[in-house]
Amino acid sequence: MTCGQRAGETRVIRTLVADDQAVVRTGFVNLLGTQEDIEVVGEAEDGAQAVRVAAETRPDLALLDIRMPHKNGIEAAREILAASGGATKVLMLTTFGLDEYVYDALAAGAGGFLLKDATFPELLHAVRVVADGSALLSPEITKRLIAEFVHARGSRLPAHPPADLTARETEVLVLIARGLSNAEIADRLTITDHTVKTHINRLFAKLELRDRAQAVIVAYETGLVRAGGDFGARHR
Repeated sequence: MTCGQRAGETRVIRTLVADDQAVVRTGFVNLLGTQEDIEVVGEAEDGAQAVRVAAETRPDLALLDIRMPHKNGIEAAREILAASGGATKVLMLTTFGLDEYVYDALAAGAGGFLLKDATFPELLHAVRVVADGSALLSPEITKRLIAEFVHARGSRLPAHPPADLTARETEVLVLIARGLSNAEIADRLTITDHTVKTHINRLFAKLELRDRAQAVIVAYETGLVRAGGDFGARHR
C-alpha cells in the first residue's frame, strides 16, 4: 500500500534511514520493514547522500544518525527540512544519552531523537509520533539532555516567561516541556483537546516555533523550566 489510501485506511509512513554503520542501518531498515504502516523508501551512508536521497524520494520521515561523514546529521536535517518546507519530519539517532549534538539537532528543527539501543517498540513509537508531527520526545531523556546543555552553555535564565504569552499559554508551554501530550495537557488544565491545540497554535505563532521540540528549548532558555527539572511553583 502506498500514499493513495482510501479513507479509513492506515497511512503509510515513507521513511529514509541514514547511518554510516551498515549493520545499524540494515537493522533499522529490516525492523521498520516488518510494519504495514511504514515503508523504507531510501537508505544513505552519510549526510550528503541523505540529502540527495531525500530530494529524490520525498519521505515523510528521515531517520538520521547525528554523527555521519561528509555532512553530519544536523547539517543534513537543516537541508532536508528546508528543501521539503518542513514536510519531511526528522528523527535523529544518537549513541549516547548526553550526545553533545542533541541540543543542536533539536534547535535545527529535528522532531526528536532516539538512542540507538532503543527497544523495537520505542523505535516504532518514535517514528510514528514524529512522522505525525507531534514531536513527542522521550520526556525524561529530552528534559535531561536539554537541561544539561542549556546549563553547560551558561544560558541566561530570566525569572519571567516570554512577554507575548498569556498566563494560560505559558502553562501550556511548561506542560509541553514536561513531555505531556495534548490529551494529558487537556486533562491537567481541565480544558478540551481543541482548546489545547488553539493555545499551542497561538504560542507557536507568537514565539515563531516550528514544533514541540523547539518549544521545549524555549521553556528552558527562558527559565520556565530549570536545569534538573525544577519547575517554578507558580507554573504547576
